[in-house]
Amino acid sequence: MKKAPQEFLKSLFDAAVASAQPAVSIPKFLPKNVKGKLVVVGAGKASAAMARAVEEAYDGDLEGLVVTRYGYSVPCEKIEIIEAAHPVPDSASIVAAMRIMDYLSGLTENDTVLCLISGGGSSLLTLPADSISLEDIQSVNKALLASGATINEMNCVRRQISKVKGGRLARAAHPARIINLLISDVPGDDPINIASGPTVQDSTDSADALAIIERYKMNLPASVMSHLHKMQSGADGQTSCSLEDACIETYIIAAPQLALEAAAEQCKQAGVPAYILGDGIEGEAADVGVVLAGLTRQIATHGQPFKAPCVLLSGGETTVTLKGSGRGGRNVEFLLSFAIAMQGQLGVFALAADTDGVDGIEEIAGATCSPTTLERGWSKGMNPRTSLSNNDGHGFFKALGDSVVTGPTMTNVNDFRAILIDCNS
Repeated sequence: MKKAPQEFLKSLFDAAVASAQPAVSIPKFLPKNVKGKLVVVGAGKASAAMARAVEEAYDGDLEGLVVTRYGYSVPCEKIEIIEAAHPVPDSASIVAAMRIMDYLSGLTENDTVLCLISGGGSSLLTLPADSISLEDIQSVNKALLASGATINEMNCVRRQISKVKGGRLARAAHPARIINLLISDVPGDDPINIASGPTVQDSTDSADALAIIERYKMNLPASVMSHLHKMQSGADGQTSCSLEDACIETYIIAAPQLALEAAAEQCKQAGVPAYILGDGIEGEAADVGVVLAGLTRQIATHGQPFKAPCVLLSGGETTVTLKGSGRGGRNVEFLLSFAIAMQGQLGVFALAADTDGVDGIEEIAGATCSPTTLERGWSKGMNPRTSLSNNDGHGFFKALGDSVVTGPTMTNVNDFRAILIDCNS
């Protein structure tokens, strides 16, 4: 390894992000011999980049409309790009959903819908059930993000109060053939949890959503609770969506595991052994930081279960239960917890960042830490433990100049964590 430790870790992150770019994987999944129209729709932080990849690789006629996050648009010639808000939806999110639903109406069995879905679509593609306002949906999203619920649990609640999620977008396109191309940002890569599954079958129901709300003691708007109770009793017109008679093909074209493997290959080329600990690690970000710190100390001190030098790679989606005055960010929360647990141990460096370039609600992907992180924090008058308890990891690492800022990456395969253990550094 010829690079400085933190520069090396950033190169691993770059390799992970590059492996998940739509242009790399989309061409081999494009349909052939389309009889009728090819209509492209989509939602997510990567949807615009996916749309451009489709245009560049497909040699037939097509048309379409996708919605992406503000600042994530890329030029397309035939596919219209709409921008909307994330992680909390805005009025543009509703307009996008309504326009896409209209776009799909009137299709025939000879037509094909190419659906481009990636992380962030739950917010970007929003159409609340009748009687639920945009303000109420915004309140639900804020409550979910602050609750500590897993992404699977959050998306279960979102599906039950939506006219597009949980397969309802696919139902609007019936009887057309649907080809789903998904970039996964969720542990386990279950399609129903990628953007809350607008074009796949949902196995959850309103009772599951109500149980999650009770589990996390969320105080949600009365309109939302009334809708869920009516669905449970069968008194509401909206029910779970059946897709048994639909023609749907679903492909995961990029995922956290593939990104970790790309980073591991980068390590191999640099002559440093890499070990993938898992692509679906969940739990409180601060707790995961403590656990991985314990494993790191065992390696650094005892050479178990791996010998140093080595790199530990992991992905997934941890959670942050907001209790302090900070703005969260699960990657910086993990990293600050990890740094505190390591207590400046020599030879240990780490990076934690979100592959979409946005950690929480900050336009910052994540950060790096080193053996001097705590010392430098103290020298600037910051108490690392106070920053952690305030959920202010972004403020802490920004003050040190250790933030990782990428801008829009045009993809999203969830969190990326890399820990370098090199006793000679």
